[in-house]
Amino acid sequence: MRESHRIFLVPGFFGFANLGELLYFSHVCEFLAEVFADHGLHAEIIPVHTFPTASIRERARRLAEVINETVGHDNGPIHIIGHSSGGLDVRLMISPHAQLGEGFDIETLASRVRTVVTLATPHHGTPLATYFNTMFGSRILRLMSLSTMYVLRYGRLPLSFLLKLGGLLARADSRIRRANGVLDQLFTQLLSDLSEDRHRALTSFFNEVSGDQSLIGQLTPEGLDLFNAGTVDRPLVRYGCVVTMAKKPTLRTRLALGPDLYGQVTNTAFSWLYKRNSEMPPARVARLTPKQSMKLRASYGRIPTPEDNDGIVPTLSQPWGDIITAVQADHLDLIGHFDDRGHYPPHYDWLVTGSGFDRRRFERLWSNVAAFILEQR
Repeated sequence: MRESHRIFLVPGFFGFANLGELLYFSHVCEFLAEVFADHGLHAEIIPVHTFPTASIRERARRLAEVINETVGHDNGPIHIIGHSSGGLDVRLMISPHAQLGEGFDIETLASRVRTVVTLATPHHGTPLATYFNTMFGSRILRLMSLSTMYVLRYGRLPLSFLLKLGGLLARADSRIRRANGVLDQLFTQLLSDLSEDRHRALTSFFNEVSGDQSLIGQLTPEGLDLFNAGTVDRPLVRYGCVVTMAKKPTLRTRLALGPDLYGQVTNTAFSWLYKRNSEMPPARVARLTPKQSMKLRASYGRIPTPEDNDGIVPTLSQPWGDIITAVQADHLDLIGHFDDRGHYPPHYDWLVTGSGFDRRRFERLWSNVAAFILEQR
């Protein structure tokens, strides 16, 4: 009987795992299974349903519960892949002597983990969390999360909605902060454009989210400084990461988009995110090892600066363990949310960022991740 590898996929904050037909790890499950099959191995790929914005401790406990319920008492290897803040859930869950509450033996479960892969994870925090951890910022985050879900379902946002959002984000910060009512109206407008079942599901989702948003404050650079002080790596587990860096939005990017109104407006939204994420305190970024520095320089032609980011997480916040690959991509490209409507099933981009990420790069990235996991054999 072939040994079965169990690979758990952990979403980031506001991660919806699978919400109806919305798949957080779009295309990843199928492709990873194919890669393992090509090596004559069976892999069970399991997306994890976590609490969207609960604390890292609560999310880590939920991850442990899912793994415990799934693996039973067999001795097959466990591998965990976490995207964005999902990588922090994984690190805490398997950290020796982590206190996650009563119920089952976390230590025995964590000792079975062979590989941890983090994807665009804010190991040293993200300035966006500081911004989103305000009454106004939480409204922006909620609206952008709903917009992302809408795009993954329908391919594109309604142009009327997009123009209002773009106009709002193009304002100076002082004027944006007085627009709480407009943000609420945009949220309601987009929600009402959905089917009754979809409307009900997403309303329930966001009601759940509003009940506990502890995670956002924990993702600040200061919050991760404290997290890292108390969360140690587990011996004998291989830690690898995928690092992302998007193109800095420039006038040249805008000109390359030409008269594409949809592209121009969504790029405005990306520019807004990129700018706020470029304020990472230099003292908070990762202290790179020589091997990590060499990998980043080989991938990007230079060492990224504290300002470089993927639209959500600073690039220099992401290294942890071996750098499996470092790519030019935005925060959701690497989990399958890029523009390739010709592929079946189609890929849909969340924002037009000009990263150039495509299906070929997606397959190469995940082949590298699989190769890293298979080195455990």
